[in-house]
Amino acid sequence: MKDLLTNDYAIQINEKVTVNGKEGFKDAEYIYFTISAPNKEAIHMEQAALAYYLVETGYLHTAYPVRNIRGDWFTTIEESRYIVVRLNQLQGDVPSSNGELLADFHQKHTPYDYEPENISSYGQWKQLWINKLTLFEKQIVQEAKSKTNSNYYRLLMDILPYIIGISENAIQYMQETMEDGRYHEGDQGTIAFRRYHHNLLEPIIWPHDLVYDHPTRDIAEFIRATLLSGTGQSEAEVISFMNAYQSIRPLSIFSWRILYARLIFPIPIFDLLQKSFIIQDDDNHYLEMVDLLEKQTVYEQKLRSFFEIVGVDHETLNIPVLHWL
Repeated sequence: MKDLLTNDYAIQINEKVTVNGKEGFKDAEYIYFTISAPNKEAIHMEQAALAYYLVETGYLHTAYPVRNIRGDWFTTIEESRYIVVRLNQLQGDVPSSNGELLADFHQKHTPYDYEPENISSYGQWKQLWINKLTLFEKQIVQEAKSKTNSNYYRLLMDILPYIIGISENAIQYMQETMEDGRYHEGDQGTIAFRRYHHNLLEPIIWPHDLVYDHPTRDIAEFIRATLLSGTGQSEAEVISFMNAYQSIRPLSIFSWRILYARLIFPIPIFDLLQKSFIIQDDDNHYLEMVDLLEKQTVYEQKLRSFFEIVGVDHETLNIPVLHWL
């Protein structure tokens, strides 16, 4: 990487640094990292635009892409494509809570005027979930036919009815929510993260983590990751997070409903499926899936009383719940 920065970017390196296990290099002013760029160019460029905007709005710990000496955003090494990102400064200790940080982040970036085409899921969850379920169901069945001796694909065939059932429940709930319409200005799209957990507490915001979506995407993914963690304090963490977030950005009834729908849809299972279709390692994927399914069982038990946990009277607000969870 050092040679890449020197030869292709004309950057004079002073020292090497390591941040959360990732190697970077410093010149007189900035820190540079090389990140893989496997997606289509339009995706990376839209994420780059969001990264530059975050820097402009004061998030100076956001890494943003820079051009090489040929004026190109991408550099190819041994048939693999990379982007070099520049960091103005690392983030130090953060005094605010995770919930306050995220609410403030959403509040500041709702005014972003240029909704991306390739990295926006705003208003599209239902159709995206339908597409994902249809595609993955077909691929599981197809792969299982050729891998009859694979424990992983035997497991997938066993749990396929469950995946279909719970996914269709989330899709139906989303459909009914879209017809409800009890939303307010807090339901506008904003800059968000692919899978938010503690991103705003980390030393660096990475451009490849950025998307454009409804703010409840990040809320749901934080709650999901926390409840799946299995710690004894997970419910207390969710309560604290939601109280802090809502002290700045109260949720509409529409937001509560799509948040609940997203929590029902088994996104971690689909994430693992997608990884297993790309990386052929059935033995490890089998172990990962078994572990995830055990956590999912506990997670669904907690989701059964989700509105009670967060202090929302769903009956008074006429927010339906899934009683079979």
